[in-house]
Amino acid sequence: MALSTAEAKYITAGSCCAQTLWIKQQLSDFGLNLSKIPLLCDKTSVINLTKNPVQHSRTKHIEIRHHFIRDHVTNEDCEIQFVSTENQLADLFTKPLSKERFNFLRNKLGILDIKHVL
Repeated sequence: MALSTAEAKYITAGSCCAQTLWIKQQLSDFGLNLSKIPLLCDKTSVINLTKNPVQHSRTKHIEIRHHFIRDHVTNEDCEIQFVSTENQLADLFTKPLSKERFNFLRNKLGILDIKHVL
């Protein structure tokens, strides 16, 4: 169980990294080779954890399996980048949003409103 929001997001980022690398492998099987996969995160403490290979007292309780992302950032398989909270596209799928906010994020993803297409 995560003891902080940073730790929870770190664990989630590791899971996202694993799934993204799986998709990267699938695409390479079809001849589409990608280099660094960008992962967007809105918490700088998580980004710092992935880039610093030194074990700190605050992170020593995190299980080793959750440091998967750190290894892949070091190997340059993926690259974790900061995204402001207002541009966090995942909110579209994880939070209740106002109609305006929903439409803003939907448009950023390139999803069209069917009413305006027909």
